[in-house]
Amino acid sequence: MQRLCDEVIELIFYELDDPTALTLTSKHFYNVSHDPYVRAHYFLNRYGRMDAMFWALGRGKIMTDKVIDILISSGAYVSRYLVQVAIHHYFRSANHFIKTAWVRNMSIPVFAHFMKVACGLFDEVPLGKNEDDGYFFAVFLKESRLPPDMKSTKWETVRDIFGKYKFIPFSMKDPLMYRDFVFRKMFEKMTLNNGERSDDILRNVRELRRLDIAAEICMESKSNESAYRALKSSTALRNSYSISRITVVAELIKLFVKTRSITSAYTINVLRHLYADFPSTDPTVRIVMLLTACLSDNVLAQPNPSGTLKSKLEPLGLLPLTRKDVVNILTNPFVEKHSAVVDFAKDEMNLSSSDIKDILQEVAVKCLRIGSKGKTLKKLVDCHPYLHAVLQENAVQRYAINLDDLPPYDDEEACAAYEAPLFPNALGDLAETGDAVAADGREMDEDESGNEGPVEGETGDASELGIIGQDTLSSMIRQDEMAPTRSRRRSLYFSYFGPDTTGKLGYPTDFIPVGRWVKERYPVRSAMAATFLTHAVINNNTTLLHGFFTCNTPSTNYVSTSQHVPVTLKHFRLLARLGKAPNWCLYHEIENGAEFYFSEEDYLSKQPPTTEPKRCNKMKVKLKETSPTIPRFSIQPGPSKVQVSPRTSKRRPRRSATAVMSYVIPDSDDEAIVEDDDENAVVVLMTMQAKKRRVESNLQRWIKHLSVLLAEEQKKYKEKRKRLEKSAPSDGRRRVAKSEFHKSLMVNLRSLRKLDLDKRKQLYGPDAAEDDYFTEDDGDDEYRQRTTRANKRRRVTT
Repeated sequence: MQRLCDEVIELIFYELDDPTALTLTSKHFYNVSHDPYVRAHYFLNRYGRMDAMFWALGRGKIMTDKVIDILISSGAYVSRYLVQVAIHHYFRSANHFIKTAWVRNMSIPVFAHFMKVACGLFDEVPLGKNEDDGYFFAVFLKESRLPPDMKSTKWETVRDIFGKYKFIPFSMKDPLMYRDFVFRKMFEKMTLNNGERSDDILRNVRELRRLDIAAEICMESKSNESAYRALKSSTALRNSYSISRITVVAELIKLFVKTRSITSAYTINVLRHLYADFPSTDPTVRIVMLLTACLSDNVLAQPNPSGTLKSKLEPLGLLPLTRKDVVNILTNPFVEKHSAVVDFAKDEMNLSSSDIKDILQEVAVKCLRIGSKGKTLKKLVDCHPYLHAVLQENAVQRYAINLDDLPPYDDEEACAAYEAPLFPNALGDLAETGDAVAADGREMDEDESGNEGPVEGETGDASELGIIGQDTLSSMIRQDEMAPTRSRRRSLYFSYFGPDTTGKLGYPTDFIPVGRWVKERYPVRSAMAATFLTHAVINNNTTLLHGFFTCNTPSTNYVSTSQHVPVTLKHFRLLARLGKAPNWCLYHEIENGAEFYFSEEDYLSKQPPTTEPKRCNKMKVKLKETSPTIPRFSIQPGPSKVQVSPRTSKRRPRRSATAVMSYVIPDSDDEAIVEDDDENAVVVLMTMQAKKRRVESNLQRWIKHLSVLLAEEQKKYKEKRKRLEKSAPSDGRRRVAKSEFHKSLMVNLRSLRKLDLDKRKQLYGPDAAEDDYFTEDDGDDEYRQRTTRANKRRRVTT
């Protein structure tokens, strides 16, 4: 390395982001790095002529007067806007987009030299507030659609800013003017007829590298023909895009496979136009074009749907259809009527009855995973009743989840990322847009063997495309004009809430959720409802849980849980394995008196648990057996006497039972007083017998088993803490966080215990003792409810 010439060392420096470490390895390298020529050309070769001065000013410790002179003389681009922002930033006179130290790292003499040299390039450099070139250009863009007499910034001012003062955003971080916005303005359709603009646009498209703008131009292929014609030119595309086996049009069309905009007549016409100009063999593109034929002009609801659908498919060259095509059409969220497609399959594809039956079964099973296909399932089951049992059987076989199916408890990343197949988000499968739609579209192309078919463009680099969207060029230009130029904090809001948000939704306008249909169609204590509830509990789907924990009939009281899908201890054990906090609906059901079950097998078996009815029978028997002990009052004129039936037991009767105080007024004929005294005695005896007869309620059973589960979680937590403390350094103690399930169970179990105590106090009186549900390995002492009263302060006598 010591024998290398200076030119080779310079080339090595140019390839490093920070050559400081290399310069400290050798004195020769150190001397070469201090050469002003090497420092200046490092920025020119590393960042280019346009951005060299911006990055050089940020490395103030290596900037000198000679480095600045060499940069300017070697062609580094310096605009008046750069000088104005640098001066404002150095003296803190105005706030710009740069939040780092930048030019403040430079010494005062070196920065004074930069101001002298840079200001000498221009005749004047305004430094007041809102007098920089960027402000004038931002106002000009904002007022671009106003009449000329209402504009505060004239065209001549903007012309001088670009021509005379070399205005250009000097950094890609500058939010003043995004690069995409510049290219969008190049292709914008003029309101006035300025003649043929294809040649001008063609010159602009050669500089284009971001294909998201090309997709926006394609969405205006019918209205902005000049821009689309220039983009469609093979010469322009060949010079602008270096992409193999992937096209902008194919990626754009694939976005509409599961978005609501596929039902729009304008979108259907645009997609057909693009497909005619750029045909593709991509399977997802084929699905989208089949949907354009089925959803246009309300084809599926016409009297002769088979003939009409055939006339729509022939111009697109999509005939003949295959079995997979029929399944993909019927499982799309926006195709709700199946009869027309089935009739077309019978007439044009010559499918037998058994083939049609197999297709309907496959479609029905696949619709269970699509949250908005409740209408389709309802119509399928109504027309073909045999699907009712088929759906329940397939749902239990395919989607039943047990503890063995979950990731191990120690694998925290896998447990946190685990999602149940049914309804993975709040809307089920309803909120799919963007990349998720394209990924799901590729999943639809899987063949029956489970292997994916060849998809065009798989070998291409999709990162070069940018973020392709469904918005048109005009709508994105309006969005850029309304977006804030200085504040990047609100720029994300405009990116998510664009001009057309409803068209990107993955579900139709009027739909029936599959979960609601399952609750209405199947009994609450069925294997189908139990399977769906398990998936909703794991995925924390509040919408579906609320539907399962409410009654179908509006007149039924919400508090009654007889018409609710039962909650089981298995749900809590599944969440404990995953470390996820249970939804509040589960605890709410327990508080409302939900019956206790270990799993769904308890109430799905032929002999469901009948513990509560047995308790009621025992209670009745005891009442009959103990009825002779109830005192009987004789209603006779004269002094009332209480006649107590003789006890069969040889033990001495209790004082409360033998000496019943009578409040009958002597020589009184008021029979109401005698009846009240009779009722009081009955109430007293019933209360005493209730205290003897302690029956474990559903709430107490839940508390007991959840306490055991909490003790298991506490044991796991202690083992984990010991294991991590052993691996931690001896000088410090590592803090271990509890799982979300552990924390949620500790908090809500306290509420359940307090609720049980209040109920027992109402039944047995205020002196009812509190049951201790804690075990040795239960939660921390600070979470235990203390039942003993604090000792009174001892009086001190003097």
